[in-house]
Amino acid sequence: MSRPLVVSYTELMDYEEAWNLQKKLVKELDEEEQQEHLLLLQHPPTYTIGTQRHPEHLLYSPEELADRGITLFQIDRGGDITYHGPGQLVGYPILRLGREEAVDLHGYLRLLEEVIIQYLSRFGIEAERKEQYTGVWVDNQKICAIGVKFNRSRRTRGFITSHGFAFNIKSGIQHEGFSGIIPCGIEEYGVTSLEDCTGRMFSVENVANELVSIFASLFSFKPAWMPVMASK
Repeated sequence: MSRPLVVSYTELMDYEEAWNLQKKLVKELDEEEQQEHLLLLQHPPTYTIGTQRHPEHLLYSPEELADRGITLFQIDRGGDITYHGPGQLVGYPILRLGREEAVDLHGYLRLLEEVIIQYLSRFGIEAERKEQYTGVWVDNQKICAIGVKFNRSRRTRGFITSHGFAFNIKSGIQHEGFSGIIPCGIEEYGVTSLEDCTGRMFSVENVANELVSIFASLFSFKPAWMPVMASK
């Protein structure tokens, strides 16, 4: 049976606002004051460093970050450093994951990857996983990064998810922001985008709309679109 899912898209949201909104939704979902959510958006140029904490994978100095208008956050998701910016579709699922003894945390990550893999297959793109890494790859280039946090529920023995995936859509995004970092700490592989893989142009908002049907099918949700809510 499909569960209800609130889906919101906003063209551009500051990273800190989105982070605060996620924490608000996690708390309210745990207190049964909210439904499960999928937030879809784009961020201004931003680097985030996950819980692996490898600041040496940031190649820009504080002065260079300021000159380029890129903000930096050390955050509570898993993983290493990554880039967010215009031309990239970011998805933050705020979902319940059952009871602790029945939760397959790795299975959740594989499902997120499968959403992107199935979407890319619509364009004849054979995407893949790499056993030692999380994310989605095309010809040894990462097209989608995934980093999540499993928030332990105060009411159940399960978890509530936050953070999520970053799907590169527009051509050139790998040169605009990824050149200032070692993405996810992986030196041997590059970064690509949907436009680079297809030779076509895409609207990030249209991709968001199309991705929702795959997400809803794989996770057994019935989506309902709503305007993005305030983080306060």
